[in-house]
Amino acid sequence: MMISPTGSKPNDSRALRIGNHQVRIWSRLRAARKPARAPSKGFTLVELMLVMAMLLIVLGVAFPSLKNFFRGRDLDSEARRFLSLTRYGQSRAVSEGAPMLLWIDHKNAAYGLEAQPGYLESDPRAVKYALEDEMEIVASITGVNRQAGVLQTVLPGLGRLPAIRFTPDGFIGESSPAEIVLRRGNDDEVRIVQTTNRLKYAIEPTTARR
Repeated sequence: MMISPTGSKPNDSRALRIGNHQVRIWSRLRAARKPARAPSKGFTLVELMLVMAMLLIVLGVAFPSLKNFFRGRDLDSEARRFLSLTRYGQSRAVSEGAPMLLWIDHKNAAYGLEAQPGYLESDPRAVKYALEDEMEIVASITGVNRQAGVLQTVLPGLGRLPAIRFTPDGFIGESSPAEIVLRRGNDDEVRIVQTTNRLKYAIEPTTARR
């Protein structure tokens, strides 16, 4: 057998060529199996401007409805706070054995709670809340207290104001307003009324307001 000067056998070159050929075939097969990358696509400036224009149109159409929705939520939140104050006033009247007054200041758009003057030397637990802009509160004379008249009490620094009176036995005074109205504008309002048993106040259901 003849040996080449490099020391390899004559058929080694043929085997090498066959081997290289097989490697190239396998490389092509693996490359064919790889999924082709999809060309990356982006938004053009014109497309972005069209999307922004559509968003502005949608916001312009929906804004009035959203504004009324949030205004309604503000009224409901204020009504719930007022209602919580009535519960607090009743609780204080019973626990401290002194009448409590929840006064309503329509002129200054405010309301608050404090002990009736003359029963306590001072009331460090008195509270006061101011309404948001364009919101008002009114003590309405209806039904049960129309003849007796709404309680008008003189409070230091506040003057004569209508007020809900909570007695030490937990009841609501007869001359207390039967209805409190929280209003914003001419259309949005929430009514807080005495319950039929006149033991507490409650927010009038929306269906009853219409």
